[in-house]
Amino acid sequence: MKSSVVNRSIKIAGHKTSVTLEDKFWKALREIAAGRNTTLSDLIAAIDSERQLGNLSSAIRLFVLGFYRNQISDPRSTLGTEATKRRGLIATTGWNTGRSQVAVSKPAVSDIPHS
Repeated sequence: MKSSVVNRSIKIAGHKTSVTLEDKFWKALREIAAGRNTTLSDLIAAIDSERQLGNLSSAIRLFVLGFYRNQISDPRSTLGTEATKRRGLIATTGWNTGRSQVAVSKPAVSDIPHS
């Protein structure tokens, strides 16, 4: 199954920028923002302010990956149980089920993995 790539224009710190991500990453990012009661633009601005290397699209992907990895390791998260049942395949537990899953413990933007 081919993932569709979507290019969106967003405003960060008063400047318009273009971000290209696969549709599933946009969906996951919207779910994370909703779980934190923040806007997508504010979440992306926070990710942008914390990144040290690479482009913004890569930083966003790493942030989303880190967010869901933290959910798996959090014993209070229902995602960890589902992921274990599905042999740890995060892509089939959180993104393809159509259900919104928000962590009980919300990691900080500073939890973004840095390369």
